[in-house]
Amino acid sequence: MFYKVIIPARYNSSRLPGKLLLDLGGKPILSHVIENAKKSNADEVLVATDDLRIAEVAKKHNIDVCMTSSSHNSGTDRIAEVVSQQMYPDETIIVNVQGDEPFLPFQLIDQVATDLAQHPSADVSTLSSEINNDKNLFDPHVVKVVCNAKNYALYFSRAPIPWDRENFPDKKDNLSKIYHRHIGLYAYRSQFLSNYIQFSPCSLEKIECLEQLRILYYGGSIHVTPAIITHAPGIDTFSDLERAKESLKHLFF
Repeated sequence: MFYKVIIPARYNSSRLPGKLLLDLGGKPILSHVIENAKKSNADEVLVATDDLRIAEVAKKHNIDVCMTSSSHNSGTDRIAEVVSQQMYPDETIIVNVQGDEPFLPFQLIDQVATDLAQHPSADVSTLSSEINNDKNLFDPHVVKVVCNAKNYALYFSRAPIPWDRENFPDKKDNLSKIYHRHIGLYAYRSQFLSNYIQFSPCSLEKIECLEQLRILYYGGSIHVTPAIITHAPGIDTFSDLERAKESLKHLFF
């Protein structure tokens, strides 16, 4: 199976500007992401950005860079522009690896690509992991996903879903195994991305600030499978960066 990894990388992050270029263990956060992606079975890894500083970092890793518009609302929109530039065949599988995930294992990149290949009726494939503590369940930065009997997503939210009417908000111990965290790693086919850019951002996407809700809103299907490996979350804030630095120390000492 052949597939490609595209890393959408913008400079102007709202909560931590320029975060992809910030130092983590002696090199930019983006460098960690690229190095992990290159360990996967992808036949190509490239960065899509609107910033020359980010492009320079990517080029140091001997990968291609696609310069894209600065007006994109999401990483998927940016990747869709790359697809239009590169003119990939319709069935080309593309994995969206977010540029702020320095600890994302390459095995998960392979897993999500394989999962989409195994589900030809799915528009998108993504991953999840079990939530086993109320801190994560009620944290709006931890995105929750609810699926149907065939493991297709019904909804994504920053809120704790499904709501346990009998036990919330007071009793939150012994969480049921029905609570799952969404891991923001996506696989799509080139043809789907060509169609995706014709959809305007929907009200649910704007309210939750979750790009995947646009896919569900317009009738698309997202297959969700449990991640085979756990990993540290991505970097959104300065405190996340400090936590990542501590995690990196433990990896080497």
